[in-house]
Amino acid sequence: MGDGRGAGRYTGVAAPGGPAAVRVLDDVVLRKLSVGPMDNAAYVLACRRSGARLLVDAAAEPDRLLDLARAGVPGDPDGDLALVVTTHRHRDHLGALAAVLDATGAPHAAGADDAEAVAADAGTPPPRPLAHGDVVEVGALRLEVVALRGHTPGAVALAYREPGDASAPGAVPGRVHLLTGDSLFPGGPGRTTTPAAFASLMADLEDRVFGRFGDDTWVYPGHGRDTTLGAERPHLDEWRARGW
Repeated sequence: MGDGRGAGRYTGVAAPGGPAAVRVLDDVVLRKLSVGPMDNAAYVLACRRSGARLLVDAAAEPDRLLDLARAGVPGDPDGDLALVVTTHRHRDHLGALAAVLDATGAPHAAGADDAEAVAADAGTPPPRPLAHGDVVEVGALRLEVVALRGHTPGAVALAYREPGDASAPGAVPGRVHLLTGDSLFPGGPGRTTTPAAFASLMADLEDRVFGRFGDDTWVYPGHGRDTTLGAERPHLDEWRARGW
């Protein structure tokens, strides 16, 4: 899936072992890399004003993740890894967390109800607990925390909105970019283990995601290819009926 804006467009495809997919917008450079045996998607967002970086899900292959963070902003490679956010407690999303934190000294954060498990499984200090509606600031970037309870109790997504005067190639003023971890994929919500957990995740997706953000919202999941809310919205009733 691409922007349809011509050569060099972001495709959302990062092949295992391959190079990062890169999207350059007005205020942020976003890089997506596939790491580990489960095709985990790790993302680095670099603020184009300050050079500060955010890493979302230090899943595996710490050396590759550190190289991804160092890539930074075209023409301005300097900048610190300001924060690592873990979208949820599952071990395939935090296998490189301790190594990345040790190498960079960066702080980390996770959903409040997953924070204790993240620290225990990754062998790290307790992360900053994130609650629904919190704002994560990295340089000039502001990302809203969207709690999506169900895949795990403390799973979170991060929402970045392009500025209203965005004009970079491929930019869409006001468009939301949503990093969903394993809570939303092309074709449906992430795996849940009980009917109650599925009902919780669907309720949060319908209220906090589909009920708030437009069809042009770009979804960056924790594995595999990207999607948009417009592509997924027609299938909400189908997902609820099938129960997964």
